[in-house]
Amino acid sequence: MTETKHSVKSSSYLSGIKPVLVRLRDRLLEEYPYASILATDSQAKQYSVSKTATSVGMIGRWSGRGFVVKVYDGYGYGEYSFNEISEDRIEEIAAKIQNELTPMSDHLPEGVKRSIYAMLEDEPLVFAGSTEYEVDPAEYGDENIIRELTRISETGRAYSEKILDCAAFVNYQKYSKLFLSRNRDMEQNVLWAAGGFSVMASRGEEIKDSYKGFSNLGGMELLAKMREGVCDVAKVALELLESEPITPGEYDCICTPEATGMIVHEAFGHGVEMDMFVKKRALAERFVGRQVASNLVTMHDGASAAEEVATYFFDDEGVLAKDTVVIDKGVLKAGISDAQSAMHLGTVPTGNGRRESYQRKAYTRMTNTFFEGGTDKLEDMIASISYGFLLEEPSSGMEDPKNWGIQCMVSIAREIRDGKLTGKIFSPVVLTGYVPDLLKSISMVSEKVELGGGGMCGKGYKEWVKVSDGGPYIKARIRLG
Repeated sequence: MTETKHSVKSSSYLSGIKPVLVRLRDRLLEEYPYASILATDSQAKQYSVSKTATSVGMIGRWSGRGFVVKVYDGYGYGEYSFNEISEDRIEEIAAKIQNELTPMSDHLPEGVKRSIYAMLEDEPLVFAGSTEYEVDPAEYGDENIIRELTRISETGRAYSEKILDCAAFVNYQKYSKLFLSRNRDMEQNVLWAAGGFSVMASRGEEIKDSYKGFSNLGGMELLAKMREGVCDVAKVALELLESEPITPGEYDCICTPEATGMIVHEAFGHGVEMDMFVKKRALAERFVGRQVASNLVTMHDGASAAEEVATYFFDDEGVLAKDTVVIDKGVLKAGISDAQSAMHLGTVPTGNGRRESYQRKAYTRMTNTFFEGGTDKLEDMIASISYGFLLEEPSSGMEDPKNWGIQCMVSIAREIRDGKLTGKIFSPVVLTGYVPDLLKSISMVSEKVELGGGGMCGKGYKEWVKVSDGGPYIKARIRLG
């Protein structure tokens, strides 16, 4: 694999169809004071190898070509999505919007009131940006990617006779987007990759598994990182065979960057999505300007705040990416928002308006969400604990923005006694608590900060987008069970 950096190329399809989109935009501006078009050309694929199966396939929700028109009629906004466009369809699309879409606001269901909105700001901007990569997945080819994953899977399975299987996978998305409005002409081209492996071990009828994820803003150079980690995960899977259930209680804990990321995402990520403020479903709205965490805690979210899978140059509403300081030295400063929610609340949009695809509505969504690092050393953090745990390998989490409660699962709690790791492991572990109590208890924060974006984030149970989260090692008082 080469280490030469390349910029993601523009979509030849979008470049070819752009003149038609410009004419459609101009046609709509004859009828509406504001009109914009988001055009998307995206390809996403996934690959997996295990002992029993090998698969390659497209990821439907993140693949395809399509368009979203947004118009303003002086009172509110309407959107119309489609996936076919040509010169002779311009009038047909304009007619559909005028005759079918905009009149819908006159026939709202009983009990639903029409909100009056101002016109979106549309400051002049011409922009084109591309992320970089080392190895293009399409050029590297399906055969080579499967060969690499097979090697990883076989290495994991060969680690011990107790290993039942090692499932290795990788996926990527390469997308290009155009955003056109009266005063804006914007283009972005982005490539990200994510992967991981799950190692399953057995002892008699007992089965345990360990997982590690990888991600980057780039291409299949990710596979080199994955090769280096498979034996470590196999070792942990074997260690888990010796694990015990934990005694419920409140303990001094150290969270790895991955576990910190889960807390960041669940505790304050969803809770500061400001479309929840509009719906009065987030307690965080009442705490802006107040202390909600230890003064050691500073939290960021933003597509420009880091280089990871959720990095982009502008969001799906044409708002430039930002780095939002959500918490500054323990004080809740701001939430994150899409353009519509920001307008409703009288705030400035933060560039967090994201769609699962061109067929979906834009919602306020997290991007790269993380805590800043501090000044503490991990070894000093461990030495400071009389009895407690090092929490590793988060697996899932749930949050309640309305009441600020969280419940998260971690696979590993390593025992710390008298300032030293004893080698004893407890698993599985449920982490629960009231968000401000947990965050105010943070007493040490490491220098090292890591972000990962191996998973996806849904808005409730749908609207899946890529996010990354992370931070430093943190020491906090946490209820475990």
